[in-house]
Amino acid sequence: MFARLRLLSATALIAGLAITTPAIAQDAPTLDTVMASVGDSEITLGHMLALRNGLPADYDQIPPEVLFKGVLDQLIQQTLLMRAHEGPLSEAAKWRLENETRAVTAADVIDRVLETALTDEALQAAYEAQYTGGDEETEYKAAHILVETEDEAKALVTELDGGANFAALAQEHSTGPSGPGGGDLGWFSDGVMVQEFFDAVAKLEPGQVSPPVQTQFGWHVIKLNETRIKELPSLDEVRGELADEIRQETFNNYVATLESGTEIIRTDISAYDPALINNTTLLEK
Repeated sequence: MFARLRLLSATALIAGLAITTPAIAQDAPTLDTVMASVGDSEITLGHMLALRNGLPADYDQIPPEVLFKGVLDQLIQQTLLMRAHEGPLSEAAKWRLENETRAVTAADVIDRVLETALTDEALQAAYEAQYTGGDEETEYKAAHILVETEDEAKALVTELDGGANFAALAQEHSTGPSGPGGGDLGWFSDGVMVQEFFDAVAKLEPGQVSPPVQTQFGWHVIKLNETRIKELPSLDEVRGELADEIRQETFNNYVATLESGTEIIRTDISAYDPALINNTTLLEK
């Protein structure tokens, strides 16, 4: 196994403020501006920003003056340790370095691809394709009484036909979690309820009660209270969701294009025990 240098915690960053450092020049720094030197090794603003860019979101809460010094201290420590290294890298470090280079390079490629794909025009087109031009969707507001047997359900229908209060019967007889609330299920559309239940609801008129309906949960007596046409969300409301879909589709298409133009030969792994993936002791050299 191998030790892994970790970024300083937020607590360590704050504690590090007590250490004084030379004043940093404020003359329009660039990515090449040297922020520290360790022997003949230089640490630039570019190094600092690259490290900062990979930090988790909770580091956004740290004051800039604390974060600046903590990041620089981290890079100084890493540089000291790097310079102290003698001989070849360990097996674990060698393979990890190759993987890190591959991952960073791949991320840079896909970032550039996605940057050109996620446009206002693409978002508008995705919105129109998904939310406009199709059939209007109906939403239903219903209540139900769930019981174990068909005979119980039939008896409830008889009581309702005689003028009994639906909510009161649901509170008294329903075994479902909505029973205490009078059986109210709120608003729903197709795909939310099990299909047998939804099909029965869709056949009712507002105010009408269904005959007994069987589902995997038992027997239902359903009352449809009202219907409405489902309101479409605005583009702003689904912008994040659409952006994720565009990114994923763009990524999949780009990788598929690369795969189709490249010879990929996979080794026949049938002779290998899949547990080999957990044999990290091979790296302990």
